[in-house]
Amino acid sequence: SGPRPHRYWIVCIITRSSRAPPTVRIVHSGHACNVEEERHTERVYTIREGETLELTCLVTGHPRPQIRWTKTAGSVSDRFQDSSVFNETLHISKIQRHQGGRYYCKAENGLGSPAIKSIRVDVYYLDDPLVTVHQSVGEAKEQFYYERTVFLRCVANSNPPVRYSWHRGRDVLSQGSDKGVEIYEPFFTQGETKILKLKNLRPQDYANYSCIASVRNVCGISDRNIVFKLTNKTASPSIKLLVEDPIVVNPGQTVSLVCITTGGEPNPTLSWVSSSDSLPEKSVVKGGTLTLPAITSDEAGVYSCVASNNVGNPAKKSTTIVVRALKKGRFWITPDPYHNDDNIQIGREVKISCQVEATPPEELTFGWLKNGRAMRSSERMVITQTDPDISPGTTNLDIIDLKFTDFGTYTCVAALKGGGIPEISIDVNISSTTVPPNLTVPRGKSPLVVREGDTVELECLVSGKPKPIILWSRADKEAPMPDGSLQAESYDGVLRIVNVSREMTGSYRCQTSQFNGFNVKPREAVVELIVQYPPSVEPVLLEMRQGLGRPVAMNCRVLRAHPSRVLRYEWRLGNRLLHAGHFDQSDETEYTVKSLNREGWGEYTCDVNNEAGAGRCTFLVTGKAYPPEFYYDTYSPLWQNRPTVYGFKLQWTQMNPNTVDRIVAYRLGIRQTGLQRWWEQEIPVDGTITKGELNTHNLTELIKPAAYEVRLTPITRFGEGDSTIRIITYSAPVNPHLKFHCSFEEEPICMFTQDKNDDFDWTRHSAATRDTKYTPNTGPSDDRSGSKQGFYMYIETSRPRKEGEVARLVSPFFNVVPKNPYGIANPPAYCFSFFFHMYGKHIGTLNAFLRQKGQTAAEGPAWSLSGNQGDRWKQAKVSIHPTTSFQVVLEGIRGPGIEGDIAIDDVTLEEGECRDLPPISKHKNTAGGVYP
Repeated sequence: SGPRPHRYWIVCIITRSSRAPPTVRIVHSGHACNVEEERHTERVYTIREGETLELTCLVTGHPRPQIRWTKTAGSVSDRFQDSSVFNETLHISKIQRHQGGRYYCKAENGLGSPAIKSIRVDVYYLDDPLVTVHQSVGEAKEQFYYERTVFLRCVANSNPPVRYSWHRGRDVLSQGSDKGVEIYEPFFTQGETKILKLKNLRPQDYANYSCIASVRNVCGISDRNIVFKLTNKTASPSIKLLVEDPIVVNPGQTVSLVCITTGGEPNPTLSWVSSSDSLPEKSVVKGGTLTLPAITSDEAGVYSCVASNNVGNPAKKSTTIVVRALKKGRFWITPDPYHNDDNIQIGREVKISCQVEATPPEELTFGWLKNGRAMRSSERMVITQTDPDISPGTTNLDIIDLKFTDFGTYTCVAALKGGGIPEISIDVNISSTTVPPNLTVPRGKSPLVVREGDTVELECLVSGKPKPIILWSRADKEAPMPDGSLQAESYDGVLRIVNVSREMTGSYRCQTSQFNGFNVKPREAVVELIVQYPPSVEPVLLEMRQGLGRPVAMNCRVLRAHPSRVLRYEWRLGNRLLHAGHFDQSDETEYTVKSLNREGWGEYTCDVNNEAGAGRCTFLVTGKAYPPEFYYDTYSPLWQNRPTVYGFKLQWTQMNPNTVDRIVAYRLGIRQTGLQRWWEQEIPVDGTITKGELNTHNLTELIKPAAYEVRLTPITRFGEGDSTIRIITYSAPVNPHLKFHCSFEEEPICMFTQDKNDDFDWTRHSAATRDTKYTPNTGPSDDRSGSKQGFYMYIETSRPRKEGEVARLVSPFFNVVPKNPYGIANPPAYCFSFFFHMYGKHIGTLNAFLRQKGQTAAEGPAWSLSGNQGDRWKQAKVSIHPTTSFQVVLEGIRGPGIEGDIAIDDVTLEEGECRDLPPISKHKNTAGGVYP
């Protein structure tokens, strides 16, 4: 098991075209019903609901582009979803209708603009149809369909739009087939429904009606149908609730709501809904009975019984469940409003108010006690209950002309008439010591200076009797309190903050509330909080790669700190102190290694200190080489040189090769996927690798059809650098010929480039966007496939072009695939073909050249044609026999006038000799031909 020992054929190639911006196209697998092109701009992928969607994003570009899938749904208002997919294949099992929409594949590698392609996914489905029945007049009588006009409406959700047909028994109903029947679609439904109108109901109209919904078997979706039986007893539902409204209960009780049907044919279906959208989890529905065991206040609300049989409108009856509750008992004391004094004094009026939250409010009762004995309202002791609309659940005790004998404890008792709920008692003491509150901040408690992460207590001393609730809030800005609320309550005047953060620095206001105290102007005080924190610095961690003998400069910058004064820094390598000092006016410190040696590699730290602690910059200085970047766009990387084994052309460039010491070798590791053992070998490197240099290493003796994991690690004087891993897979070719094809539909034009030494450039164009001012009587009116939207390349011969000027279009490099990996005895043959359009009385010449790597002397054209060839596309083919890496060049030469546009399209390079060449004498190379 495992791979056999490998023989390697090593070639290093330097080429400017190794770095390339991304291109992308989308291919599909999975369970597509149909994939169609829409106007050359949008592809539509049709799939049945519940099937598997699989889209693959095929990319080119170097470095290897990063891929991201995103989706927008069908409507404009839908936004990009957060659930992006970051691998090449998008796989959705059991796709649902809401997952339809436009899917985008975006590829970017930092070169040029990102490449984006999209495909629209159309999910097809058909739900069971639903028939609803209505009549033209009120639903009042039994047998109410007798001699009435009846409407049967059929609706089904579908994509694509549904088609309906109606049957009565076995007979097909169509418009005009029966004078008593009318079939139509309401205008506002846009084909979503089909109505069968039975005019002035007749005896023969009592029958079984079938609505058949069809999407014409697209995606294999079969028709759906539903049957409705119309009789003289057909009636809409009616129901009755066997409960009171409202139902007032105590918490913990079990509540049963009973709903019965009193009419309806077919027999109605009963369901329960609540005002909170969903029924309580512990509720039980059995038939028309809803049971709510051990009910709580949260489960109070409106509950409705709904009956439906698709005839007329559903019947609905509701009742309200009220759960008794008493909570939040509070009081306040109001001094005599006619005196500008907050104190209680003998001979003046004083009012005690008591408030609770009660459900239901109409059951609320209050009682007053003085020193434990019941009180009644009198001329001097006036008991009132506030208007519920003004201040609900409030009672007042007005003491007129306060006397010494009135001092004592007054108790307000709140209860509900229905019972079952504990009473709430609130005690209020009125005496000579009952005084309004006062707030002060204890000495030394403002400003408070703490360190980030500590627990701090902000304190306001509250005096007075009774002591009111204290409200804390931010005084310096509109910001929430540490717990997220705008206001925090405290019964002892202390605000406790755990794990204090720097954002909590500021002013905090403490304020008396009227509750459980005096109803007077609030007293307030302010506490200042200062949070100290260690310096925040950047970079927190930075890796710096550098070669021996070169300088390394490290810079540590302070972003923020409190206190910001007395900042000290210390530079260290490991535990060894390198340099220390204080910041002056600057907010950064720098340490430089003038000439890096082996002892200089390691972890450098810069600690910046203040009273609150230290911030640390860390610099990892290393000579480790960056990872190589595998080249995935190799032309014909795989070949089959023996029946049981195959070879693979592995290519890569080196990321940032000049940053560290010269790369002296690569360690190549290879293992068959699924196995543990790695086979390793060193690949020596002669000379210095430059950025963008394309390196090639041929792997042979790989066992068919196994896949392999390949690991490549650069080696310098420092040692091993970062590794890169890729998977090599074997795939048998569809045909024995390796093929390159370019139709110029994408902006990168298949990595073709314009020659820098010619006179002008070829232009990418489509007939749909061609300027209406173009020169007539020359140039194509569509691309080679006959599409107005398709693209092609052409030379524009209008002014300022002159006769004899040349435009050259150069292909990317193609690597020769040898039959024998140790050399090229018999050069392989390739068939180079393209379509051309040469129409106009001033047509010049179109040439095709073979340009081989390393050859300086220009050879004659491999194919050439001149003059007007008519207003149609023709195909040219020529066999070429390169002996090394090569390019093909298409050269257009301007003729004597402006009616001389030459166009090309669908360029193909295929392994093997050209076949079926027609004899023709208009070209110079006898190995080529032209198809009319």
